[in-house]
Amino acid sequence: CSASANKPVLTLFTKKPCPLCDEAKEVLEPYKRRFILQEVDITLPENSAWYEKYRYDIPVFHLNGKLLMKHRVNIQKFEDRLREAELQSD
Repeated sequence: CSASANKPVLTLFTKKPCPLCDEAKEVLEPYKRRFILQEVDITLPENSAWYEKYRYDIPVFHLNGKLLMKHRVNIQKFEDRLREAELQSD
């Protein structure tokens, strides 16, 4: 199925535990069929560059590799960017 190949990729930079990340994922739950969620644990050794960049900012979201939002979900911004990404992939 090539449909999933065209879905925008939402990357969540996170660590355990992260109550704000859990909250953010709940807010995004209704949209989950429209994107692929990729979680990056910034505490893993291979992610040390992300740790240096985002350790005081998680959750951080990138959409298709571009910074989208930090700390809390901005649902309007998320919807706008997701729609743009979907249109580009069609």
